[in-house]
Amino acid sequence: MMEFINFYLIPGLVLGSIYALGAIGITLTFSILRFANFAHGETMLLGVYITYSLVQFSGVHPLIALPFGALLTVIVVLGIDRAFYKPFRNSPTIMVVIASFGMMLMVRSMVQFIWGVQLKGMTQGIQRPMIFFDSLRISPKHITIIGAAIVLMLAVHYLLSRTKIGKAMRAMSDSPELAKLTGIDTEKVVRMTWIVGGALATAAGVFLAIDTHIDTNMGFKMLLPMFAAAILGGIGRPFGAVAGGLVIGIVEEISSYPWIGVEPLLNPGYKAGVAFAIMIGMLLWRPSGLFKGKVF
Repeated sequence: MMEFINFYLIPGLVLGSIYALGAIGITLTFSILRFANFAHGETMLLGVYITYSLVQFSGVHPLIALPFGALLTVIVVLGIDRAFYKPFRNSPTIMVVIASFGMMLMVRSMVQFIWGVQLKGMTQGIQRPMIFFDSLRISPKHITIIGAAIVLMLAVHYLLSRTKIGKAMRAMSDSPELAKLTGIDTEKVVRMTWIVGGALATAAGVFLAIDTHIDTNMGFKMLLPMFAAAILGGIGRPFGAVAGGLVIGIVEEISSYPWIGVEPLLNPGYKAGVAFAIMIGMLLWRPSGLFKGKVF
């Protein structure tokens, strides 16, 4: 039982927390800007490399460099919105989706040109696990990731439920036309959406880099699970995205657990297919998701 918790459940919670942070940005973009942002994974990638450069330059811990990396990433994201997405505000959705796909390729190529394609490590050395109850082993980095992710999720909850701009974001998500009629500054809401999405994507990418490594394809690899998490929870529902991310992460990890005999139920190399299977199953069974979000 402890082996299951140590090597499958806890890593699943860590991965699920990372998916949840990324999925919140996807679901906010869809609910407020009304398009599926395929460049969201590359926003994560850009944030990781900017934070990595800050860590290398200053020598501080990645969590200390994270707010500054997120700030720089958000500035770039706002510039991209102004230059590439704003002209498509009133265009058909498919045009904005294709634009986001093109932006995904452009950002990835830019990252590869500036930083190269070699694998990099956000942290150095090996951490000894912390031992609880004699047999429960938890890596300090996993505690850090889960704890920081919880803090960020609570911050998003406070923003959306208690602040004026958060309530404006919820109003625009429900009805953009009615939000305009009531005097809400929709462009301000759009900017806040990109700020929240960019900051959370950067955090998710940095957490993933702390847990594993930095790879120029990590944004694309994370895109499908994050979309699956958003769809599972109900597209357009930020709190549903959190639940969906945790479910996807845990199911991915425990799918390779040897439930019968000594062989894994699923080859670990096929874990990514679990997210795709869950996404397809949810679209067939309940297109609105667990928390009844917007239907495509």
